[in-house]
Amino acid sequence: MTNKEIVSLLEEIALLLDLAGESPFKGRAYTNVARQIEQSEEDVETLVEEERLREIKGVGDALEQKITEFVNTGKLQYHQDLRAKFPESLFELFGIPGLGPKRIKQVYEELGIDSLAALEEACKNGALSALKGFGPKMQDKLLTGIAFAREQQGQHLYNRAYLEAKRLKNLLSEEKSLIRIEVAGSLRRCKEVVKDVDILASSKDPAKIMDRFVNDAEVQLITGHGETKSSVVLRSGIAADLRVVTDAEFPFALAHFTGSKEHNVAMRQRAKDRGLKLNEYGLFADGTSKKCKTESDIHKALGLPYIPPELREDMGEFALENSPELVTLDDIVGMFHSHSRDSDGQNTIEEMATAARELGYHYLTMTDHSQTAAYANGLTPDRIKKQHKKIDQLNKTLDDFVVLKGIESDIRADGALDYDDDVLASFDLIIASVHSGLDMSEADATKRVVTAVENPHTTVLGHPTGRLLLSRKGYPLDYDKLFDACLANNVAIEINANCKRLDLDWRYVRRAKERGLKLCIGPDAHSTGGIEDMIYGVGIARKGWLTPDDVLNCMTLDEFRAWKKG
Repeated sequence: MTNKEIVSLLEEIALLLDLAGESPFKGRAYTNVARQIEQSEEDVETLVEEERLREIKGVGDALEQKITEFVNTGKLQYHQDLRAKFPESLFELFGIPGLGPKRIKQVYEELGIDSLAALEEACKNGALSALKGFGPKMQDKLLTGIAFAREQQGQHLYNRAYLEAKRLKNLLSEEKSLIRIEVAGSLRRCKEVVKDVDILASSKDPAKIMDRFVNDAEVQLITGHGETKSSVVLRSGIAADLRVVTDAEFPFALAHFTGSKEHNVAMRQRAKDRGLKLNEYGLFADGTSKKCKTESDIHKALGLPYIPPELREDMGEFALENSPELVTLDDIVGMFHSHSRDSDGQNTIEEMATAARELGYHYLTMTDHSQTAAYANGLTPDRIKKQHKKIDQLNKTLDDFVVLKGIESDIRADGALDYDDDVLASFDLIIASVHSGLDMSEADATKRVVTAVENPHTTVLGHPTGRLLLSRKGYPLDYDKLFDACLANNVAIEINANCKRLDLDWRYVRRAKERGLKLCIGPDAHSTGGIEDMIYGVGIARKGWLTPDDVLNCMTLDEFRAWKKG
């Protein structure tokens, strides 16, 4: 039982309680504990075994019993009883951005709307107009949200799929008959959301690999079990496919099951133009496959440099003359965008610094929330002074590591930052981010963000569109105007590595690179464990064609300070 499964359960219970009309405090108790678990490094299953659940803030008798039941049995009767009160199709509505439990309760109880289809019909036939708060503007917004929800069905956040793939790969690697194994598909290409997990293996005994795969304890449903391919649905809800081939076929299969449809079409045409035939089984000339031990050998045979997996989208990679030296996690020397217990983080500044240092970083910027973010215990000017003294004292004790004084300043509605100039001038770095008023036109959103970028104290524009993957679209931006402003004001743009964001989108990351902008990879870490989310941001950076020269936190501290001065 993973912490993520427990968090998901608690979050759904909170939603169901709100939908059932229970006191908001009751649902909030589950949400608060879910946040504590999400940001904790402790394994809840271990806490249950050692009877230490009460160490989690907010866990009392009732929640201790419920979490224990779920961990020990894999289900919770209380949750099932709550869910049984509503038709299953009703839960489709929770995927619509901006339609919270109160509104879902309203449309369900007053109009009997219990599915995406029913809500769409009510928007179109005018039935929704009878409800308070559901005027024409709201209905148009819902129709957009319904389309978005349908697009996202069956999609999963990258980190959820990544962790499942990593676990499965490790499990299958224990099989002695295994020769090679790799994760393929959109996960290997570092797409921001993925539909399933694809794993490819070569083996002298495929049956043993297949048996280990389908008998994994996390398998909920076996949807296929053959000699060369098996398919399952995991308890997490993610579908996973395993293909086993001969080792001679492995590089061809890996290339085929990694590339996008468009990339593979272009690859096959390139082979055809050279009198060859390419498929997942080989690269054939007169019926005989060329010997290629790696994907690089295939590319070489087709007159190409090695194309990294992240670039295989048929978006310019075939024009490459050399394989690009894309940024790696090892290239990152500084860590931007972190939160401590002083605002809404789970660890002290010292604990965050120690964790970053142990992971090999040389500096960390402490960027707690600013005062407008009252919901996140944002820092007032007096508290900022106290934090800066704390950082000064900590830096005196650190060897070859520096904590920089930063803030994640809310961008106000008019584009202003969150403090007076004298307070803003006290920081080493300021990340300017929008956290409210996300329902803006492109013109208004662009004006607001550009105004913040033009503030001489802004160093980095944080999660530029405010999107939450699988939950809400980001606000629209005129990227040409935004990039112009960033260039003119020496402001970097963040790739927020939190998998709910992964914002800036990789497509615009590449455009920013082409304009000569610096980008900054920030984990938005609210705990020591969150620092490790950097790997996801690096994946998006690579997908956006970034090299170490493009990334702000590949700079040494001296280089960063020189860049900041312009």
